[in-house]
Amino acid sequence: MRIHNIYADEQGVSHFRDVEVEWVEVVRASKRSKVFPVTGMVFRQNGADYALDWHPAPKRQFVVNLDAGVEITVGDGETRVINAGDIILAEDTHGKGHLSRALAKTLRHTLLIHCE
Repeated sequence: MRIHNIYADEQGVSHFRDVEVEWVEVVRASKRSKVFPVTGMVFRQNGADYALDWHPAPKRQFVVNLDAGVEITVGDGETRVINAGDIILAEDTHGKGHLSRALAKTLRHTLLIHCE
């Protein structure tokens, strides 16, 4: 299972990297990861035509894309399309941040899971 990770380097420039979820146990018919400590969860809805200017993540959080795609550009110029079902670990909490833009001209629903 791949997670898109957005992080900022020491100069505050954001980048993408891929993080693979590590499976630590098998329970009945499923593999499971370690427990990730979290502090809260927010449901979010973005409008069908949003385009957010440069912004850092407000806190370290998982962003679970539920039903619509988004295009994200990071500070080094890389752009990725994040599809429904994809997960982002947003860690670019300092520096310039990233750009976000709606793709499908439909509402986008996400779960924001705040990390410790």
